[in-house]
Amino acid sequence: MCSVAGYIGKNYSKSFILEGLRRLEYRGYDSAGFACLSPSDGRLLYAKTQGRLICLEERLNQFPIDGFLGVGHTRWSTHGSSARLDNAHPHFDCEKTIAIVHNGIVENHHELKKQLIEYGHVFHSQTDTEVIAHLFETMLATHVTFKGAVISLVARLEGAYAFVCIVQQYPDQMLLVRRHSPLCIGIGDDEMFVASDPIAFADKTKKIVFMPDESIVIAHKDVLEMYDFSGASSAIVPQTVEYDWRTDGKKDYEHYMLKEIFDQRTAICATVGFLRSNMDHIWDQLSIWADSITQLQCIHLVGCGTSWHAARMAQFFFETICKIPTRVHLASEFRCMPFFAEKNAIFIAMSQSGETADTLAALRIVNESGGMPTIGLTNVDSSTLMREAGGFLLTQAGREIAVASTKAFSTQLTVLYWLAHFIALQKGMISDGQLEQAEEELRTCAQVLENAVEEYKFEIIHTHAPHYAQYERAIFLGRHISYPFALEAALKLKEVAYIFSQCYPAGEIKHGPLALIDKNTPVFVFSHQDELIYRKLLSNAQEVKARDGRLAVFAFEGQQELICLADVSFVVPRVKPLLGQLAMTGLMQFFVYAIAKELGRPIDYPRNLAKALTVE
Repeated sequence: MCSVAGYIGKNYSKSFILEGLRRLEYRGYDSAGFACLSPSDGRLLYAKTQGRLICLEERLNQFPIDGFLGVGHTRWSTHGSSARLDNAHPHFDCEKTIAIVHNGIVENHHELKKQLIEYGHVFHSQTDTEVIAHLFETMLATHVTFKGAVISLVARLEGAYAFVCIVQQYPDQMLLVRRHSPLCIGIGDDEMFVASDPIAFADKTKKIVFMPDESIVIAHKDVLEMYDFSGASSAIVPQTVEYDWRTDGKKDYEHYMLKEIFDQRTAICATVGFLRSNMDHIWDQLSIWADSITQLQCIHLVGCGTSWHAARMAQFFFETICKIPTRVHLASEFRCMPFFAEKNAIFIAMSQSGETADTLAALRIVNESGGMPTIGLTNVDSSTLMREAGGFLLTQAGREIAVASTKAFSTQLTVLYWLAHFIALQKGMISDGQLEQAEEELRTCAQVLENAVEEYKFEIIHTHAPHYAQYERAIFLGRHISYPFALEAALKLKEVAYIFSQCYPAGEIKHGPLALIDKNTPVFVFSHQDELIYRKLLSNAQEVKARDGRLAVFAFEGQQELICLADVSFVVPRVKPLLGQLAMTGLMQFFVYAIAKELGRPIDYPRNLAKALTVE
């Protein structure tokens, strides 16, 4: 999840690196660091601090350093305590002539570190990254050429990683290495920009090289040399990318999360409009289905966290609307299970950032099998997922800044609901008019979502949030499509309010969880518009109430028995049954937001978390 940045060129590096890291800080904010080569004597200079990037900026203002070759980093801790400054990047060799910034995990660092200590190397951190610097020091001492040392270095490293390295001995070049972790290069005029994401240098150049997997680049200010891990030369293929890094800021909102909750109506409608106006293009992107869509027998969805919850909800879309059996996979578990390629099946990988390591690993397993077509669903059109999937679908959420996903979740649901209808259309199950009706249903739902937040926001802020912020734990219940939605709600409360929350299928509470019910554990129930499912949920709510439980209910108009049973209720107008939870989305997110605000949490940047999960 860490962000890395580098610069080599005709200008000083610090300004770009700090600005680039500021744009990428959502990837990690445990510590920050900067290193450069002094333009006066060529010495390696560095500064690093704990905490947010602003701490590093303040230190560099107080003790300025700069150079024409530099690297920078913001950290999300994987190895080593975030409380120790020694664990902050950059990391160095014994003589501090090599500086490395790294994103990822070196899986065999324990054995490498043990060997290096036996050779006399002295380590100062608990990180896996420092191993790379010491190992590279050894390789440079034993190889005639820089390239040869790099090839030997990567041959010894296991895991998924991307790192940028500067060496005092080589002041006119910078080393870049990528394996299963994103790294890209912006080509300027006698200058090269390097970062985990092109957003870091989006206004500096439009010529971008997305480094291929298992590639090495030796970057000079005016030329790039690229090799694969065997040392064979690789062609440099720059792309011209129009990339707008700017956002409209928080406007008058206190937090990005709050703004993004209110962005959802616009984002959902924009996504619907994009899908409708690009139907032919989407069909071209999905041309891998052209001969088999009518014979499609199974859809596989894979994701992590919020994307996994959206996938579990979308299972109901596909199985109900276009009558195709659908399996949902948790990406972090996918690679641990046997994989069986199926005929007449497709595989849809979902990731807000398009860089989620576990999801990409699952996608690569499927791609390598050659047995199933793959589709990427993401919010970022320059992401690794977009490049590696066989076809792609884009949400139109715009940049999501807050770590906790809001509008990316609702637009993923929008795309998948539309896609289920699109497949039904191709199979002759519905007409184009019915697809247009589904699009209008989504627009209506988006308006209901926003209206519900507007209706209850003052009541939540002034009454309910102060009350529910007192609890240390909570239970969430749902049935059918409202169960994975309840999972998402529980995740949100954990993420931004730091309140322990557990979710159960409502019918399972009598099989154990009822033992947890007491007056100090509020129970959140998410209703359903289907009458049979609603009646079952009502029975479960009565079971909770009979045991002195405290009920907070998200219900639909007309569900008076459930509303009367609740200690607190939020009532949403009825929409199409499969869209009921989408209509509740903003209200659920706002309630969690308000609780976190009441508790004084850092809402946009929750502790220990990051936005783009690029490690497994």
